[in-house]
Amino acid sequence: MAQAATIEISENAVKKIQTLMTQQEKAGHGLRVKVIGGGCSGLSYKMDLDLPRDGDRIFERDSVKVIVDRKSFIYLRGTELDYADGLMESGFKLQNPNVKRSCGCGSSFSV
Repeated sequence: MAQAATIEISENAVKKIQTLMTQQEKAGHGLRVKVIGGGCSGLSYKMDLDLPRDGDRIFERDSVKVIVDRKSFIYLRGTELDYADGLMESGFKLQNPNVKRSCGCGSSFSV
């Protein structure tokens, strides 16, 4: 079955992105999610607030944007972005159906 040509954004992720944009005074920005080489399994995620660029894929929910460049979208297709805020660990979580193997630290993966 083919993966959905989208990235889903949870309500918790929307709220956190809105909070970060307000705190950092980044109106008009979105959360850029990028796949970069590195980590113990070969690939890892990088996220920051950024403005869209030509060729980017933009996914929106409740006026919040998630920005992905073309190369990264190949690896992120069908992913769900969530945000968890717990006692032991807080941060954005990517449920990526393309991942075949990930490392013990949880921040590196391979496809």
